[in-house]
Amino acid sequence: MIDIIILSVLLVLGAGVAIAEPAACDAATFAGILPADASIEKITLVESGASYGEGASDLNYPVSPTNLPELCAVTIQVVSSPTSLYRFGLFLPSDWNSRFLAVGNGGFGGGINWLDMGAGVQYGFAIVSTDTGHNSTTADIAWALNNPEKKTDWGWRAFHGSVELGKQLTEAYYAARIAYSYYNGCSTGGRQGLKEVQMSPDSFDGVVVGAAAWYTSHLNPWVTKVGTYNLPFNGTNHIDAALFPTMAREVIRQCDALDGLADGIVSLPSRCNPDYTTLSCSGPAGANRSACLTDAQIATAGNAYADYRAAASGELLYPGLTPGCEAQWSLVLNQTSTSPYGINYIRDFVYDDAEWDWTAYNDSVLEYAAQTDPGNATADDYDISAFRGRGGKLIMYHGLADGLVPPKGSELYYQKTVEAMGKGNLSGVQDFFRYFEVPGMGHCYGSSVGAPWAFGGGSQGSVLGTDVWSVPGFRNAEHDILLATMAWVENGTAVESVVATSWLGPYNASTPVLRQRPLCPYPQTALYGGQGDPGNAASWSCGLNVSVVKPIPTSAPIPSAAGVCSWDVALTIASVTGLLVAFMLI
Repeated sequence: MIDIIILSVLLVLGAGVAIAEPAACDAATFAGILPADASIEKITLVESGASYGEGASDLNYPVSPTNLPELCAVTIQVVSSPTSLYRFGLFLPSDWNSRFLAVGNGGFGGGINWLDMGAGVQYGFAIVSTDTGHNSTTADIAWALNNPEKKTDWGWRAFHGSVELGKQLTEAYYAARIAYSYYNGCSTGGRQGLKEVQMSPDSFDGVVVGAAAWYTSHLNPWVTKVGTYNLPFNGTNHIDAALFPTMAREVIRQCDALDGLADGIVSLPSRCNPDYTTLSCSGPAGANRSACLTDAQIATAGNAYADYRAAASGELLYPGLTPGCEAQWSLVLNQTSTSPYGINYIRDFVYDDAEWDWTAYNDSVLEYAAQTDPGNATADDYDISAFRGRGGKLIMYHGLADGLVPPKGSELYYQKTVEAMGKGNLSGVQDFFRYFEVPGMGHCYGSSVGAPWAFGGGSQGSVLGTDVWSVPGFRNAEHDILLATMAWVENGTAVESVVATSWLGPYNASTPVLRQRPLCPYPQTALYGGQGDPGNAASWSCGLNVSVVKPIPTSAPIPSAAGVCSWDVALTIASVTGLLVAFMLI
């Protein structure tokens, strides 16, 4: 089956490249390639149908991929400084498609992302992932305390070095040149992709980045700032997490139909300004004291949505949360001392002070983080002309219901790139860089309202199963954003839309399809034509600018509860998934 899929991909792309015959899967094959600071830690020939990974010892990626094709698995260790080293894993399939793929990481966690490598190798790629220079869970940042070299490894050096050396080892193994190189990652993985494009424009021909946590020096202080709005826990301003589902339902009631279709999805959050006085405890809603909001709590919600601006100058420091993401508010608004992503970044990265407390937060924290940018992690170079000049293509996407990394941050990066390279004209960058917003999708994957969310983005296959890759049942460039990017790079077929999919079982692709809908390049949005099944992608088209689109009157029904999680269940799923699959976060 894998050979048929790879062959069909090559025919679709018109690549016409020959499949190379690999060398022996042993240390001798790579002996003359490794530099003095690198060594082979492990090398294994993996049989078809087997599993491979490091299990529980890989703290951020303890789940191993299964049902792999035959491949050579290599683990390399590289000494990056007298006080630091990083590792990377390489999957070299026996049936190679002559292409190279790198996959990203999540949060501040360390570990080789074998699970995403397993999904990527099924396409036929030779594929690499780094541990970013340490081994930890996603929100454990203690490894960075007083260790600037490890911060640099995480910030860019481990990823860049793994890609460079990984390519060399790939070409040595197959005794052939790599035809094309690609990248696919989300969150921290999105940041890694943008950073590599900015620092090393020759690394990739095509790059797919999702929910990019690119503004490291601003995003993580914002995570702390927004968390302070809902503290202390015993304050009159504190909104208990039990109220988030009620608030989410109210946002849908007020803003669902702004795109002309009442389908349970807030598709135009930029036009939504939630009015929580409808839930005021001093009004009719107050009859149910467990489901109403005080004036102080309503003010807290307003602060969460508001952009974070400097108190003195009014300068935008980081955009706020987007209406429609309330199911994920627990990730940043329900921590006893603000989210660990924010407070631990400030403690262990910025100040090297494990005792720093959130109550000391003010704008000077972000100012110092921006000035020092520990690890040189921030990916804020908007002029990527060198990448464009060599024919590179970049796709960026973001779920509009992301409650961890605000989607307005991706919009900000795109707009700044348009200003820097297109002189403010969107058409000045669309020949190589396109941005797609995903209505109803949370952080990197999934939806609490049954919105279409699966399209081959970073880690999406992995959350569907240990042997799932691409979009099951729809492995083509119309539904898979990585394949669409390959077609753009290799055939010149610009990505005009990608169809996203969701299933009746939220994370079970063996259940019937619930909805499909095209994703459109910003600033376009998908519009329902007013006829046909709104769950069918053919009933939609990419239409007007999101800032001027007008509602279309329709009586199309909202999908039944059998097909969409209830908000109360969704909140539980979001919270549990945020812990169990936390390697995707930030």
